[in-house]
Amino acid sequence: MANKKNQTPDENTLIDLAELFKIFGDSTRIKILFILLQGERSVNEIAADLNMTQSAISHQLRILKSSRLIKAVRDGKLSIYSLADSHVTSILNQGLEHVGE
Repeated sequence: MANKKNQTPDENTLIDLAELFKIFGDSTRIKILFILLQGERSVNEIAADLNMTQSAISHQLRILKSSRLIKAVRDGKLSIYSLADSHVTSILNQGLEHVGE
């Protein structure tokens, strides 16, 4: 990242940021993030909430997890998903605020 506040970040940082914003370009992933904003869920619960197949949700969860937007903990055979941190909540809330203006 750039040292000075007003400098443009370095190329690798900008590429990483662009990749992050690409993740938000899919409405199914946005729906999953908003479901997780309400609390932890399993794949089955998310699939039921969105009326989608477990495999379709699992695919999107892998993308969100690899982008470090969500995290998973094992509970027996189940993985329980949640938002990775408060930054994700902030991004979602600021996005909503922006489109609502």
